[in-house]
Amino acid sequence: MRKQFVVIGLGRFGTSVAKTLNILGHDVLAMDKNEHAVQVIMHDVTHAVQADARDEETLRALGVRNFDVAVVAIGDDLEANILITLMLKEMGIPYVVTKAQSALHGKVLEKIGADKVIYPEQDMGVRLANNLIRTNVMDFIELSLDYSIFEIIASAQFVNKTLGELDLRAVYKINVVAIRKSGNQIVIAPGANAVIEEKDVLVVVCNKKALSKLPD
Repeated sequence: MRKQFVVIGLGRFGTSVAKTLNILGHDVLAMDKNEHAVQVIMHDVTHAVQADARDEETLRALGVRNFDVAVVAIGDDLEANILITLMLKEMGIPYVVTKAQSALHGKVLEKIGADKVIYPEQDMGVRLANNLIRTNVMDFIELSLDYSIFEIIASAQFVNKTLGELDLRAVYKINVVAIRKSGNQIVIAPGANAVIEEKDVLVVVCNKKALSKLPD
């Protein structure tokens, strides 16, 4: 489903988000008060505008309140970050994602209505640490303090065996929710007869401690 996104703040993080959303086929309005940042991205998004998002009238004139999702990617100006998040929610945007610099900053954003608060530097640090520790971990999403969704390259010990034969839930206490095959074919909620092939990527939900017991 094609959605409309507005990305405010075109530093490295905001630029990456805006470009990726555009590549995925969505309409993207990219906004920054820096003219150079806008010029750099103007051919990689639907629209790019030089504007000060702290001005509510500017946001209304750009039709921002009609967008499905807003991403506030401003990181170097906490006051602007908080003010813009508040205005976007008051305008009635259904889903506002805001970048935070610290846990305290994040709590403030949650209090004023941000639907999702992200910590890019912290998240990347955790991802890097996990990837350094376990070479078969491609990526992960933290669900809670204990559980995460991991993408792992199937161990050689799993190849040519079915999920039923491996019984990963009983042996390792992990749940396989999807298998990504070569060619980006994805098997959602694979059954016991699903066969693990070489180079398969398993999407699993498990306790972080359980992951350490998996063979590389």
